Amino acid sequence: MKEECLICKAPLEYLETDELMECEICHKKENSKTRCVNGHYVCNECHTEGLDSIIGVCMNENSGDPVAVLEKMMALPFCHMHGPEHHVMVGAALLTAYKNSGGDIDLESALKEMMSRGRSVPGGACGFWGACGAGISTGMFISIISGSTPLENEPFALSHMMTARSLGAIADAGGPRCCKRDSYLSVLAAVDFTKEHFGIEMEKADVICMRSAQNNQCIGIRCPFSKMVEEKK
Repeated sequence: MKEECLICKAPLEYLETDELMECEICHKKENSKTRCVNGHYVCNECHTEGLDSIIGVCMNENSGDPVAVLEKMMALPFCHMHGPEHHVMVGAALLTAYKNSGGDIDLESALKEMMSRGRSVPGGACGFWGACGAGISTGMFISIISGSTPLENEPFALSHMMTARSLGAIADAGGPRCCKRDSYLSVLAAVDFTKEHFGIEMEKADVICMRSAQNNQCIGIRCPFSKMVEEKK
């Protein structure tokens, strides 16, 4: 098997209702719908241990290409094929590329805010909430750069429009899950949206997935980033 359970590598299973689980690493008990077929459960906090390191990566980055920034974070030891770390990394990559492309933000404080917000979206949101955390992360990105709050007018609308566009792209690609595919789709949607509404033009790279062999649920030729799609061009 390719990477699934962080403890035994067995496939994951998703339950219809919450059950009380104990994290195999920190032994915290909480309700969850996710475990492996051997009964192992790892909480979001333990799954994303090491995520704080992305702030240093982003602060030392000068690229205006959010996909390139994202790839550097995906290559770090803490990042798995799937997991809630992507809910932070998408927005962090966009904030970094936005700043490096002329966006007027305090990057360090923006990254810390992104970390706080993104961590609140649990793993499995794509299937259980009907809203992939990578897509939600782009809405957080727009919310941060526009200063949105629940009482704002235009920033409130823009952040929702951004999330809707990302989720639309994810829905068009279809399931099952792929945190890498959904992250790329979300970032590329945000590059176009940011240019349209904020006048900041980040670089937009062509993406070819190099991780399909690590994904038990890879959709192959249906994925817009599949090497097979690129070879047909």
